[in-house]
Amino acid sequence: MKSRWSDKEARGLEGLDILVHTSRLIGLDTNLVVWGGGNSSVKVRGMDHTGRPIRILYVKGSGSDMRTIAHKQFTPLRLDDLLPLMKREAMTDDEMVAYQSKCVLEPGSPKPSIETLLHAFLPPTHIYHTHADAICALTDTPSRRRIIEEVYGKNVAVIPYFRPGFLLSQKTGEAYAKNPGLRAIILDKHGLITWGASAKEAYRETIRMITQAERFLARHQRRPRVRPAALSASREARRLVATAIAPTLRGEVGRGKRMVLLYDDAPELLQFVNHPKAKSISQIGPFTPDHLMHTKPWPLFLDVKSSGRPDAEAIIAALPGAVEGYRKRYAAYFERYKTPGVTMLDPNPRVVLIPGVGLFATGKDRRAGRIVRDIYLHTVGVIQAGAAVSSYVSLSPRELCDFEYWPMENFKLTLLPPEKEFSRRIALVTGAAGGIGKAIAERLAAEGAMVILTDIDLEKTRKAADAINQKAGEANAAAVKMDVTSESSVRKAFEEAVRAYGGLDILVSNAGIAKSSPVDRLSLSDWDRSIAVNATGHFLVCREAVRIFKAQGLGGNIVVVATKNVLAPGKDFGAYSASKAAQVQLSRILAIEGAEDKIRVNMVNPDGVFQESGLWSKEIRKERARAHGIPIGKLEDFYAQRNLLKLKIYPGDVAEAVLFFASDRSSKTTGAILPVDGGVREAFPR
Repeated sequence: MKSRWSDKEARGLEGLDILVHTSRLIGLDTNLVVWGGGNSSVKVRGMDHTGRPIRILYVKGSGSDMRTIAHKQFTPLRLDDLLPLMKREAMTDDEMVAYQSKCVLEPGSPKPSIETLLHAFLPPTHIYHTHADAICALTDTPSRRRIIEEVYGKNVAVIPYFRPGFLLSQKTGEAYAKNPGLRAIILDKHGLITWGASAKEAYRETIRMITQAERFLARHQRRPRVRPAALSASREARRLVATAIAPTLRGEVGRGKRMVLLYDDAPELLQFVNHPKAKSISQIGPFTPDHLMHTKPWPLFLDVKSSGRPDAEAIIAALPGAVEGYRKRYAAYFERYKTPGVTMLDPNPRVVLIPGVGLFATGKDRRAGRIVRDIYLHTVGVIQAGAAVSSYVSLSPRELCDFEYWPMENFKLTLLPPEKEFSRRIALVTGAAGGIGKAIAERLAAEGAMVILTDIDLEKTRKAADAINQKAGEANAAAVKMDVTSESSVRKAFEEAVRAYGGLDILVSNAGIAKSSPVDRLSLSDWDRSIAVNATGHFLVCREAVRIFKAQGLGGNIVVVATKNVLAPGKDFGAYSASKAAQVQLSRILAIEGAEDKIRVNMVNPDGVFQESGLWSKEIRKERARAHGIPIGKLEDFYAQRNLLKLKIYPGDVAEAVLFFASDRSSKTTGAILPVDGGVREAFPR
């Protein structure tokens, strides 16, 4: 393992500053900790609120991530108030948490880690606790003590598995007290603890310990065996299968709450899922119980017999029974091992493994799916390494259930921000590079949706998606090039959407063009183009969306950005008005046909939206000004003055109407038209 330490970067840092710096170094290496795992602390001298000198323990706050941890995420506690607990005979979790809270120096500090006492009971100044893959590969074997002694000799203590808390902290402190010359302490199924008088010393010892383990494991590495038939599919063929099965899988795992799917077919994953023993070895359990909150005790392994390449139809046929079988197995596990007073969590799988295809990770959004995917990638490595050294073992089902439903672990879930209105929803917006489409995509993403922005102008669409992702901090938006008049382009764009997030919940059919011309001067090519974009394009995207909605079985939502001209057509706007009227009429048919499958279809009729609009080109502005007999510079004011409220209409106004129809707030409405035009009397829906 490569050390990331730099004397230049660490120069002048001490106390809490060096703790933050070194914690981030550790957090950068996912082979040490991944997504919130691990812990760190420093002991310093300081003052309490009265000015009296005291010893302070700064320890990582519960639920924080070492990769991005900041000063405010460490909790300061009175060290000398914690140390007497070492002599206590016993202490419940609630008693320990209550006691620790009384030792916190700063009101408003994060809740201190459940492992606070472990850091307090070890005397060294700097302490780091990592869930290093290589260390867990040694502990997750039946011969862990013998193997660890073979690797490190006798100057490393091994603590048997205890759930984090008072007893584990006490056992760790006792091990150090018996042998102050220890190099480190290894916790069964829970990683490595190293220390030092300085941050540099403690960090480097972490790296040295893990490097030794990695070298030992490398000597025992075996060449993986795989099923030749499962590897015969090309990457393109695998991904076509994954795209075909994703909506059905998403529907099955989203029966309670909708999920976003993240697909991965990395080489190491394929080697694992294609191994003849993968079906059995994958069910043993996680390599550390800390991952249960994300991955559940075991993945769903879907092994569909095939004589050659993965068969999408066979997998789709097998999915309902396989997911239901998983739910029953999880419910039986819960009923057998639960503790009194707990309620069963979502029984659906978080990880789905399919030979020849790869892995699907599920989560409430892309970030949650990424956490599951990343953790399981590391799990694969630990399972393979442990099996190569001896055989891989995890905790017993009772211990797993005890940890999964442990209030101290589930407290971390309460630290997450509340879910937004469109959390767990996947939306696709056509014409998303223009003013209205972009505003709709931005609002959907701001309210928690995963959004696929599509447009014929890919560069502008990417810029819009990038802007959304910069605000969200995650890849919650994806840009896809799509020409709504091309059947193949539409199909490929929806396939990319499914690959990105696993399915679809909302389609916003917004792409459109306008041509201003009297009918007697309207060219056939302009007429055909209007019909192709505004009517046929709408048909093509709605058809693809409905197919996905039906495959998922979760219902669906189509919101159509139509126009005031459908109900009140304007002079010289024949091609536009007629093609948009066809769009609306098809939308009404979709509302009728889709109702049986809980697919809602509603329409928004905007008028006079000029801001950032691709519809209002210079040519269109000129033609519409001529049609109304006004100067071109007065066109926007003219549209505002002709509505009852005398207001200009902006893209954001249309977006709000779209969000209403896309949300559960309108769950009992379909086939409706909502004007966003300031009140044009002639365009009142009748």
